[in-house]
Amino acid sequence: MRNFFLTIGTVALAASFTAQAAETIYVGGSGGSTEKLFKEQIIPAFEAKTGAKVVYVPGNSTDILAKLQAQKGNQEISVALIDDGPMYQAIGQGLCAKVENTGSIKEIYPNARMVGDKSVGIGFISTGLAYNKEVFAKNGWKAPTSWMDLTDPKYKDKVVIPPITNGYGLLTLVMMSKLNGGSEANMEPGFDVMIKKVAPNVLAWEPSPGKMSQMLQTGEGALAVWGNGRVQAVIDQGAPVEFVYPKEGAVVIMVAGCVVEGAPQSKLGQQFLQHVVSAESQGQIAQGVAWGPVNKNTQLSPELAKKVVFGPEKVGALISPNYDIINVKRAEWTNRWNRAVER
Repeated sequence: MRNFFLTIGTVALAASFTAQAAETIYVGGSGGSTEKLFKEQIIPAFEAKTGAKVVYVPGNSTDILAKLQAQKGNQEISVALIDDGPMYQAIGQGLCAKVENTGSIKEIYPNARMVGDKSVGIGFISTGLAYNKEVFAKNGWKAPTSWMDLTDPKYKDKVVIPPITNGYGLLTLVMMSKLNGGSEANMEPGFDVMIKKVAPNVLAWEPSPGKMSQMLQTGEGALAVWGNGRVQAVIDQGAPVEFVYPKEGAVVIMVAGCVVEGAPQSKLGQQFLQHVVSAESQGQIAQGVAWGPVNKNTQLSPELAKKVVFGPEKVGALISPNYDIINVKRAEWTNRWNRAVER
């Protein structure tokens, strides 16, 4: 009889472990190289540590936000990893739960914490300038140093900027306003400079990363607004291209993570977010997709550290846009941009 009860207890215990091991969480994030990195390195380590299963759902930030909006009250995704602009929208719509201030969350930089503690950054990307060194040398041009270089008439038909629907185009508009007496709350100076001085130099308002890369490589686009990680990928292919942190400051695009409000397995979601911002995972992310580490304890090789936003000095110099204003005005600015800037 004693053996019988032992057997029953063992079976029950095994069933309990099996149930725990069978827990599945769905994580929404970017496709491409980001998806590959998470599936090959970040997720397997988490699964080994917790016994849980992680299903990665690829999509761009606006697609994932739309999923969260559509599934409100009956969420399937437990963790969302999206750009900071859409993330602020998600927070404002009550789609994100409070991030537990424990574990590796305590090790992140202050500017990786988003307002209200409903989300944290999982990687820093700096928006600045990229240029083709061969084209510049051929024309006797000095390397660009300022956002205002985009207004120089000598670059006519040589500038490439993504459209306003892409984060890089939007942030170009914001910087033109900030540097000409305006702000997010007063975008008139920004539109004035974009219409009269920047747009005449623009060869293409290019939404495709592949096309942007090609134009920079060939020199068809000699000067561009882009993220440091995207530019680094072009450099790694052997192109004569360089990224510039403008003297006025580079604008941060943070890839951010939140545990979805009302999602299943919220406890596992909190653990996954902690895993993503751990020093080890942040090192893998920097190596894999060139996002700057948000964890202060992350160690990088000197070579890799030069390629990403790394260390207190570079992180502290990043300019953070005011998305509380931007997200309210985004549709209005997009309509105006389409009518007056990109024509």
